[in-house]
Amino acid sequence: MNTNNSDFAQNASLPDIEQLTKLANELFTALPCDGSRIGIAASAVQSGFAAPLAGADKAGRPQSSGLPGEAELQKLFAPRQPSLASVPDSLDTGPVFGKPSASATSPLAGLGESVSAGILPHDFGLPSEAQLQQLLVSRAPSGSSIPVNDEAGSLPAVPSSAASYGLAASLINFDASLIAGLSPQSYGLPGEAELKKLFSSSGRIPASVESDSLFYFLDELKNGGFNAQAPSLASAHPAFDVQAVRRDFPILKERVNGQPLVWFDNAATTQKPQAVIDRVSYFYEHENSNIHRAAHELAARSTDAYEKARDTVAKFMNAPSAAEIVFARGTTEAINLVAQSWGRQHIGAGDEIVITWLEHHANIVPWKQLCDATGATLRVAPVDDDGQVLLGEYQKLLNSRTKLVAFTQVSNALGTVTPAGEMIAMAHRVGARVLLDGAQSVSHLRADVQALDCDWFVFSGHKIFGPTGIGVLYGKAELLEAMPPWQGGGNMIADVTFEKIVYQSAPARFEAGTGNIADAVGLGAALEYLLKIGIDNIARYEHELLVYAMDALRSISGLRLIGTAAEKTSVLSFVLEGHSNQDIGVALNRAGIAVRTGHHCAQPILRRFGLESTVRPSLAFYNTHEEVDLLVSTVRRIKSGKDF
Repeated sequence: MNTNNSDFAQNASLPDIEQLTKLANELFTALPCDGSRIGIAASAVQSGFAAPLAGADKAGRPQSSGLPGEAELQKLFAPRQPSLASVPDSLDTGPVFGKPSASATSPLAGLGESVSAGILPHDFGLPSEAQLQQLLVSRAPSGSSIPVNDEAGSLPAVPSSAASYGLAASLINFDASLIAGLSPQSYGLPGEAELKKLFSSSGRIPASVESDSLFYFLDELKNGGFNAQAPSLASAHPAFDVQAVRRDFPILKERVNGQPLVWFDNAATTQKPQAVIDRVSYFYEHENSNIHRAAHELAARSTDAYEKARDTVAKFMNAPSAAEIVFARGTTEAINLVAQSWGRQHIGAGDEIVITWLEHHANIVPWKQLCDATGATLRVAPVDDDGQVLLGEYQKLLNSRTKLVAFTQVSNALGTVTPAGEMIAMAHRVGARVLLDGAQSVSHLRADVQALDCDWFVFSGHKIFGPTGIGVLYGKAELLEAMPPWQGGGNMIADVTFEKIVYQSAPARFEAGTGNIADAVGLGAALEYLLKIGIDNIARYEHELLVYAMDALRSISGLRLIGTAAEKTSVLSFVLEGHSNQDIGVALNRAGIAVRTGHHCAQPILRRFGLESTVRPSLAFYNTHEEVDLLVSTVRRIKSGKDF
């Protein structure tokens, strides 16, 4: 910046340090929900987590950023803390919003591989190291202070696993001109010009700042250079707007017993946005036909719509190919498909199948049936009193006889998020194949089958704001091609004679007969709707809502939450002393609140806690804090015996 702080002091009275601190925190918190990742991630690494992140909620999770909370980050980096002692002095001042360094030494020097080893750029929504390096080098102006290797003409070598934090800071820190021209979407930020316009419209930015980078302006603001109130950035990148989302779901306008509907039964099924309803209606009005088997126009439209939906599913799951996506009726049919096809082919007497205590009946019964039919043994990994899988005990179950591991990514009864990536890797080390049940996770967490490296992934459309009667089986290509069909009929054959049948390649070989074409198209529309909102945005909002709801329910004496794992989502199972679960469900319904009561098709895990049933409110991204307040106040009234 060409103008220093003393110049501004002559024209404005400066706020005191307390006001500045508040102002800076408000500004950084106001940055777009995805945009603050760069600054916070870099600052977190460089500061060694000496201070809590601005805007952290009770769970320690920054509400306005895409990052885990300070506590989670500390845990993540705890094994690497010694290396932080070697951070260069030049980083102590937090160069994320600083001016270019005159030094040719890389800001990454001294951080050491141990700082970021094992952390992937996408964990914080950042581009890869290679992408950032390419951007830095390609956009470095002549005479800039960006450090380069004279011989190679590129940035110095950095730890390949994830130097994104330092690189992201460097991208901002080296030179203002490095920001100009970059796509804001690269970092989740509005463009510099757009942000400057917002700030300038307030009439509080000195003219001398107009030609400089907004990031330098932020640096001056943080250091007391301006006497200004930080304008809201909401118009550039609004925070998650739950009311706007709710307007997309017509059923939420329903009234039950004269009360507005509060839909807290999302773990059983989710409601459908207007976009899905309209897409299914449009299909029947304009595209309805069987697929793949006719030359007429409607058959072409129907086939195109169906296969486009398959492409959308593949994109949503980050599957390598749409050919690895099989449409089924739902999670249950998808699991049975694997059990009856791959299982009958590969599981025999003496083999072992490992599941966990957390499983839905749909991920227990098919494997028990297979074991009973083949002489294999079903082994079950236990959980602790919070509902978390005991990884040490799980490890003990894995051996050379383990042919298959099948487990849920999120428990439908407790909401526990299992360490899926770690469990899959452990199973693969003994040569076992892994099926991951994503029925409860897919609407709350990012589904990336390549990152997870699962062999199969299954989910149901109605759990993710799509139609009922449609679901998905993802399978690795080599597995699907080697699996025999489990149902016979039309569509799945290449040639039929009375002597020989030739089957289609996957996925067609597993889609016998006329499938649920319209609802597959509707599922595609549901996933497109979620892609527009962003699953990470949804996850952040839902986590905040979950923490709020758990804290509120804990305040009710005699109420016991079932499932209190540190990593959980969506589900708020509870029992209330002196009241039957069924009666609570009926009373809540009188207030317009829909919850599930019963065993939730997960009897083993409830019996692990000495129960036969629970009351299970479950959340989605269209639920609100006000609805949680109504739930809590209604449960208090039930507890006190008051009538409605």
